[in-house]
Amino acid sequence: MAKKAFIFDLDGVIVDTAKYHYLAWKKIADTLGINFTHEHNELLKGVSRVRSLDIILDLGKFDASQEDKDKWLVQKNEEYLSYLVDMDESEILPGVFPILKYLKEKQQPIALGSASKNARPILEKTGIMSYFDAIVDGNDVSNAKPDPEVFLIAAQKLGFTPEESIVFEDSIAGVQAANIAKMLSIGIGDDTTLHEAKYVFQDFTHIDTHFIDTIINKRVN
Repeated sequence: MAKKAFIFDLDGVIVDTAKYHYLAWKKIADTLGINFTHEHNELLKGVSRVRSLDIILDLGKFDASQEDKDKWLVQKNEEYLSYLVDMDESEILPGVFPILKYLKEKQQPIALGSASKNARPILEKTGIMSYFDAIVDGNDVSNAKPDPEVFLIAAQKLGFTPEESIVFEDSIAGVQAANIAKMLSIGIGDDTTLHEAKYVFQDFTHIDTHFIDTIINKRVN
């Protein structure tokens, strides 16, 4: 059977940690008197922690020193990590595990390509670390999506070219990164938001093994 490199984003694709990011950012925003809603949180998808803080400060037209920014970044991460303490396999989004299992059975290489600097502990807590042949996270890259760096490194670690790589993403920045890298982009979520993806599925319960077999055996681009 042909082989492809399967690269998964983490937040919003494998696990729904976006809700914890929102709660942690909202706590920071509330202390600064900035109105931060779920709609605003959509702007932070696939975005680095530093850039996320800048977006929130811009929403409140809030000027801050670098010292204050550094303090809030630490506070946000500590708050976020506090929510992860009790994570377990129940946090894995519907349909993800069967797809990971099928890819493993078919001996398809799997990598994580995430902006999160907490990717490894999340994979460990949810019990799926062993499914990944390579992990590239926020500690390994210097450029945020839509820069394709995270996906290019993941493909390289798996020993595949971008044209042999398939990316699952829930953010428009992530989809754009995959497209820029000349990889096959599969959006997970709203098809209006993710219309730039080659394929879009509401979630992994809508992806069957026939589709996986098809993309394994066809040219990506």
